[in-house]
Amino acid sequence: MNGPTGVGIGWRPEIAGFVAELPGLRFVEVVAESLAPSRPLPAGLAALRERGVTVVPHGVRLSLGGAEPVHPERVEQLAQVAALVDAPLVSEHIAFVRAGGVEAGHLLPLPRSRAAVDAVCANVARVQERLPVPIALEPIAALFDWPDDELDEAAFLTEILDRSGALLLLDIANVYANARNRHADPLDLLDRLPLERVAYVHVAGGAEHGGFYHDTHTDPVPPPVLELVGELCARRRPPALLLERDGAYPPAQVLRTELDAVAAASGFPAVT
Repeated sequence: MNGPTGVGIGWRPEIAGFVAELPGLRFVEVVAESLAPSRPLPAGLAALRERGVTVVPHGVRLSLGGAEPVHPERVEQLAQVAALVDAPLVSEHIAFVRAGGVEAGHLLPLPRSRAAVDAVCANVARVQERLPVPIALEPIAALFDWPDDELDEAAFLTEILDRSGALLLLDIANVYANARNRHADPLDLLDRLPLERVAYVHVAGGAEHGGFYHDTHTDPVPPPVLELVGELCARRRPPALLLERDGAYPPAQVLRTELDAVAAASGFPAVT
């Protein structure tokens, strides 16, 4: 099966009916941990598969950046979900979610250190040994930087990708959020990343709270993020872009407008 192409949307049960009615939809992403390999796919997701829509499992609990090895049972679950949906690839985060046996319940940023690069690459290698398909790694949005950073964002990510052989899931909303909160230029990161390694791109909304821009996935995609989509595509258009919504779902017409805006910014056909 080929990788994702065009404009897609994150599949969630709350908007399954809306997603089912998108005539030009080519791919969706589903939270990997929401599926149980021992049970049939949710009806809406199964119907999409029957239409030939590509499904990409997106993991949130592997803790690839943790100092401890990834849990084998979590890797096994991700591998089985990939097989269940006949996925062309899976994705996970460059982050950690547990330490010392404590689960944070949230994606936490890594220090941009060489030790962190070693930890991520070791865990990615453990995952790739079991996965039937390639993995794409997503850098997260972070509200702070660790004091012992040794590398900047571009160098950190590039070294991980080069050493691990993984693909890149670039979240353009995270690029915007991190640059805004760090008072940096987001174009500098786009100019220095290996864009040829991008498997697909996340696009999402956020909001300002307490002097910080938060990548909420529950707010509309702001114009600056769509502008960054255009800047990215001017440099190298990715194979696919995906609209993320994880709550506070707006009326169907609002979602259609957002999908149309992503398509217009990237030059892909509308899926609505």
